[in-house]
This record gives sequence, C-alpha cells and structure tokens, in this order.
Amino acid sequence: MEIKHYRINNNQLPQYKVVKQNYSPKEKVLLDEIRESLVDLAISSGENFQLNEDKLLNDIKIFIFNKFHSENQNESITNEYLDKLSRKLLRDITGYGKIDSLIQDDDLEEIMIIGINKPIFVYHRKHGMMKTDIEYSDEQELIELIDSMAREINRRIDQESPILDGRLNDGSRINATIAPVSADGPSLTIRKFKKDPLTIIDLINSKTISLELAAFFWLCFDGLGVKSANAIISGGTSSGKTTTLNALSAFIPPTERIITIEDTLELQIPHEHVIRMETRPPNVENKGELTMNDLVKNSLRQRPDRIIVGEVRAEEAITLFTALNTGHSGFGTLHSNSARETITRLTTKPMSVPKIMIQAIDFIIMQNRIYTSSGVSYRRISEVAEVVGSEEGVIQLNKIFQWNPETDNIENISVSSKTLTQIANLSGTSLYEINKEIENREAVLKHMVNHNIHSVNEVNAVLELYNANPEKVLNRIQLNR
Repeated sequence: MEIKHYRINNNQLPQYKVVKQNYSPKEKVLLDEIRESLVDLAISSGENFQLNEDKLLNDIKIFIFNKFHSENQNESITNEYLDKLSRKLLRDITGYGKIDSLIQDDDLEEIMIIGINKPIFVYHRKHGMMKTDIEYSDEQELIELIDSMAREINRRIDQESPILDGRLNDGSRINATIAPVSADGPSLTIRKFKKDPLTIIDLINSKTISLELAAFFWLCFDGLGVKSANAIISGGTSSGKTTTLNALSAFIPPTERIITIEDTLELQIPHEHVIRMETRPPNVENKGELTMNDLVKNSLRQRPDRIIVGEVRAEEAITLFTALNTGHSGFGTLHSNSARETITRLTTKPMSVPKIMIQAIDFIIMQNRIYTSSGVSYRRISEVAEVVGSEEGVIQLNKIFQWNPETDNIENISVSSKTLTQIANLSGTSLYEINKEIENREAVLKHMVNHNIHSVNEVNAVLELYNANPEKVLNRIQLNR
C-alpha cells in the first residue's frame, strides 16, 4: 500500500490516507486458492502449525508460476512480476488485514481503533495525531483480528477475560478490549517501536537530552569501573521513558551482565550479554502466574551486574532496592510528575520502600512530553535530581540539571555532585580530572552528532573503542576537525 499524508486545513486533524493497490480478477482467484491451501495445511498440521515466511514466499512463487503456465501456455511471466505479486500475496496472507500497512509504517508510534464505523486514528512521529481513511464496518472482522493477535501470543480474549495486554512478534505492544468492558464495541491500541531503536545521538539531535548531560551520564553510568550510578527514570505515559532508558543503557560497560524484567518486553538493550525476562499472567485455572517481584527475586540468583526493571509499580520495588543496597546496580522507570513525587510513590503503598533504602538511588531523571498548539509533541528531560541523603526522615534532593522552556535548553544548575565526588574518591582522581573526562566524552558525542553517526551499531562501536583506548579516539577526533 502507498501511504500519503496531507492536511485538510488548520482546524482539522491531519489526514493519513492509504491508497490501496487493487488485485486483478485473476490475482484475486490466486489469493483465494493460496489461502484455501494454507488452511488445509494448518488443519493437517494441528494446532502448532507455524508459518516460515521464507519458505511460504517460495511456495507462493512456485504456485503462481505453475498456475500461470498451466492456464496461459502461450504467455510468459516475468521474474519481476512474479516476485512483486508473490510478496504482495504473502503480505495479505500473513499480515493484519486492513491495518497491516499501518503496522509496517515505521513513522507511526500508535495505532488506535476505537470501535465500529469509526475512523482509525494514528499518532505520527512528525505530524502528531492523525485520522486515517480506514475503518471497520464489521464487528466480527475486528474481533477476529484481535483474536488472531491473542493466539499469536498464546493469550485469549473472551467475555470472561475481555482485556488483552501483550506484544506482537515485532515487539509492538497491544491492548484490546471487547464487551462488556468497551461499550461501543471492540477497541485495539497498538504501540509501535522503531525497527532501529533511537540512540543517545538521536536523543541529542532531537534535544531530548543535551550533549553535556549525555556526557555526564556516560561517566556516571560506567562509573570509571569503580561506582556505577543507579537511576530511576520518571514521567507520564508516552513521555519516552523506555526510549531514554534504552539509549542510556549503551553507557553500561560491555563487560557487565544485564538482566531486564518487564511486564511486556519493550526494552532493546544494545548489549550482547543480556537476559530478558517477562511476566506471565495466570492461566484459565488461575495458576502459573509469574509477577515482577518473582522475576526480580529470581534475577538475584543469576549473578547480575545490572538489573533493569521496565516499570516499577508494586512490591517488586522493595526487592529491587534491597538488591541496590547490597551492591547491585540498576535502572527502572516509574510513572510520576516530579522528582519529589517519585520519592513519595516509592515510599508509600503499594511500593512501600523504606526511606533508608531510597539512598541507593543516585539520580531521578524526569522526562516530560511537551504538547504544542499544532498537536505535535516533543520529549525533554526536564529535571535531573540527585539523591544526597536524608534529614529528619526527609529524603534530600539536589537538582543538578533543569530544562529551561524559554530557551529550550537543558541547563547545568549544580554547584557540586555527590556522585562525581564519590567516583573521584574511589578512583583516586581529582574532581578536576573527572570534569575533564566529562569534557572529553562530550567531544566524542559531539563528533558523532557532527558526522551523523547515530545507528545502534555505529554508536556502540565508538563507545566500545573509547572504553578500550580513549586517547586513540580523541586523537582521531582532533585530526578530523
């Protein structure tokens, strides 16, 4: 499908129009016949029938070629047409029907189906909220789509379990509801993630983070090998917490063993030594549940260097903070509107982390989604607060970076940093040398920005080279200026 974006006028939502490529009558017959043969194969193979797309594409090509030549003996079919038609048929067979082109569009963050005979809405990375020209008029068709997604992830959705929460094979997060939960018919929300995850350089380019703050985090999160800083990234829904956590995790030394724990797998940590764990809901008999707390407890038996919890919400918070207080390092995300509110949420029910344990966290990183009158939004790290201690039962915070909305800059407002002082003392270096190292790392990041080095593999290669031989990298940068 060819996709076009256009606006009707300034008072209406931007329109997302899908121009469909129609099949010829002969191609429609081919599609029906191929589908029918696949159904027969699935039935004969039992419930565990799995499609191998490469094999299926080859089978479709052979089927079309044989069919064409048996019915059109005096005509030939070009390889180009055969390949194009085969791929189009494959997409129709293995895809998600009407919304498949939306799922394939890497520029979309969210796909929102709100009911029957209503337009599907999407959130575009550049244009913001948009209204598509696609809608479902048949409730059964939409229910069948939701049901197929549920089967894909070994879940079910019915009147007894009318809510579906999970992820597709491509990592997209899905949430679906049916009656009686959704009064206006089935709903489906798909949160998509970029195929090539955003890196720290992408976040610098989009001004989500500044060069200085990125270099500061780089030093703090690798800790010069003597003290790795711990952090909680807080913010509202869709403020970019997971994206920032992914990007910052590139600063974790490649020698470390990382364990990630999530309700639904979203993190894409750019490291080789990563164990990804995902919670499991109870089965039909209300057995077999694995909670976040179960997985955090289990991770402590796996000799982790770094524990990353996708979203801290309940009793797993105490287990995580116990680990942080006993020498492990870690990250987590949390829904909150300010650094002080983050502390309040952590220390009250249902998390109930003892205040004395909170000091295991070095930084609270606040991230906001800023909305504009045009409907387009952008993300900014709005505040970085350092946990510096406790006084009369009150956790003390030292704000060291803050976003200035007037200049749209993230400003360093600190007088000193407890974390930098600890790293200096433990590594036997002076604060002057520590700050000089941050300047060097800022130069490396700036070099990548200036030379458009921003893919995951490219950024990791530069970071690993710097970790191995910083002087060599700095000399190269000097020569390229």
